[in-house]
Amino acid sequence: MAHLERHAIVMGASMSGLLAARALADHYSSVTVIERDEFPAECEPRKGVPQARQVHGLLAKGREVLERVFPGLTDELIARGALAGDMLENLLWFNHGVYLNQTRAGLTGLVLSRPLLEDGVRRRLAQLSNIRLLERCDAAEPVFDKTQRRVSGVRVRMLDHAQGTQTIEGDLVIDATGRGSRSPAWLRDWGCASAPEEQITVDLCYMTRRYRRNPEHLGGQRGVIMAACHPDWRGAVMLAQEGDCWIVGMGGYFGDEPPQDDAGYIEFARSLQKPDIYDVIKVAEPLSAPTPYHFKANLRRYYEKLSSFPEGFLVFGDAICSFNPVYGQGMTVACLEALALAEVLTAGRQSLARRFFQAAAHVIDIPWQIALGSDFQNPRVEGKRTAQTRFINWYVGKLYRAAEHDAMLAAAFLEVANLTNPPSALLRPAIIRRVWARSTSHPSPRRAAAAA
Repeated sequence: MAHLERHAIVMGASMSGLLAARALADHYSSVTVIERDEFPAECEPRKGVPQARQVHGLLAKGREVLERVFPGLTDELIARGALAGDMLENLLWFNHGVYLNQTRAGLTGLVLSRPLLEDGVRRRLAQLSNIRLLERCDAAEPVFDKTQRRVSGVRVRMLDHAQGTQTIEGDLVIDATGRGSRSPAWLRDWGCASAPEEQITVDLCYMTRRYRRNPEHLGGQRGVIMAACHPDWRGAVMLAQEGDCWIVGMGGYFGDEPPQDDAGYIEFARSLQKPDIYDVIKVAEPLSAPTPYHFKANLRRYYEKLSSFPEGFLVFGDAICSFNPVYGQGMTVACLEALALAEVLTAGRQSLARRFFQAAAHVIDIPWQIALGSDFQNPRVEGKRTAQTRFINWYVGKLYRAAEHDAMLAAAFLEVANLTNPPSALLRPAIIRRVWARSTSHPSPRRAAAAA
């Protein structure tokens, strides 16, 4: 493939930055990834990724894309301890008072730690001859040429050297610095319009801890996902990881945070609507202290709505949109954005920002709707609930409860949750008929309790 330009720069070596660099590698003679941290020699959390010690999920679509851009990566990660399995057959999914019917859905997923996944991707990226990973390098700001109204490089400071800043020139600069991106401030400084923003506050607090995993735990399953739902809106996830361990994350909304002491943490697990996690951690050996994490709000920046944008500059990943992490969408969305970036680069450089932000918006729209729709089920989450949102939440609740006894409905739901199918797939006539039939033959837990 012919290279469009000489040099591209990515600010940030998180999963988003690494994926952006992979897309650029097929279109630029050289790609430099700038990262403030030092890359760990082993699979350890690093300072620049504060959420690395928390539970991470890679949806089936995300694994599929990673395998496409890094062939053989799945097997490499499994050889290093990751566990593969069917997203429905090997995991327990609880919501709306019931578990999904467990069956093979054909959705292959991986359970592993964030450091292992990031290390595997970074190692594969570093094998490309035109990629340079520049660690211990602080990206101060992009260099903006006011005359040409374009970004021409990045001003950096090497943390291992005493000298001041220097400039790395580039034909394209991508901001993949995450939710705390300073792109809105840079755009204002450059005299450019700010992108409209949408923020939905959830004030999510959760606490994560690792435990020794024994073969008999959870009946041999790879994990359990308990969605935060009526009446207490507490949720939890327990997933197997490399090294024969569990990672357990539990939490709630608006300050409902699990205690950090052993007894309080286990008691919080006992308060969950189902005992699966409590039954494991009350006897399992702890491998770490509880680590807290706070997520304030879903945040989306609508760069696609701007009429103009500086040439030679793009924003990527969480710097565009960060979702409530309990839905595990972030890394998969970054994978899909990388495919979108590769497609627009293949079509040429003209109007690159406009075309990329439109493509990224198309990628983001569905997971954003899923995340907000799910959060809006909690009556304390403020935001506009359209008639469509209320209908979809009502319908999905009925579908989920019907899927307790219907393997086809369970698989259909997870195909949407894993971003392999659009939500409209759940409104196909055949699916609606099955939901109706199951709903009338198996009353919901609430109706059944009321009848009793």
